[in-house]
Amino acid sequence: MKTEEQSSTSVTPKIITPNKELLGVKKSEKKEVTKETTKLPQPTGWRMLVLPFKMDEKTKGGVLLGQETIERQQVGSQCGNVLAMGPDCYQDKDRFTHGPWCKVGDWIVFARYAGSRIEIEGGEVRLLNDDEVLATVQDPTDILHKF
Repeated sequence: MKTEEQSSTSVTPKIITPNKELLGVKKSEKKEVTKETTKLPQPTGWRMLVLPFKMDEKTKGGVLLGQETIERQQVGSQCGNVLAMGPDCYQDKDRFTHGPWCKVGDWIVFARYAGSRIEIEGGEVRLLNDDEVLATVQDPTDILHKF
C-alpha cells in the first residue's frame, strides 16, 4: 500500500505546450522536466511523433473555455510540435531531394485528421508519416484553429 508521501512523488509524463506550460501539472507543482520523454512512444521507420497544438483555456477576451471544447480542438488541430523522429525520416533522397522538411522542435501543419492518435495523460500525441507534413510555421498561434 502506498503512503500519501509515496503517491505524491509518482512520476507522470509532462509535455511543454507552446505557452511554456507543462501539461498535466498544476502551476504549484511545476518542477524541472527530466527524462519524461522516455515515457512517450518512440517512432519507428519514417514516422514522427507530434504533439498537437493545445489552445489556451481562456480567450483573449477573458472567456473561459470548457475542457470538452479544448479537447475537441486538439483532436481537430492542424498544427503540432515535432517531439521525435524515426531513424528513417527524410532519408529517401529521391523523395526529399532538398533534405528534411522539418526537425525536432519545429511547429508543423498537417491534414486535420492525419496520423494515428495516441492518448496520453494530458491529451494526445500523433504519429505522422514524414510525407504528411504540409508546412512549417514559426508560431502556432498565427494559425486560426477551428474545429
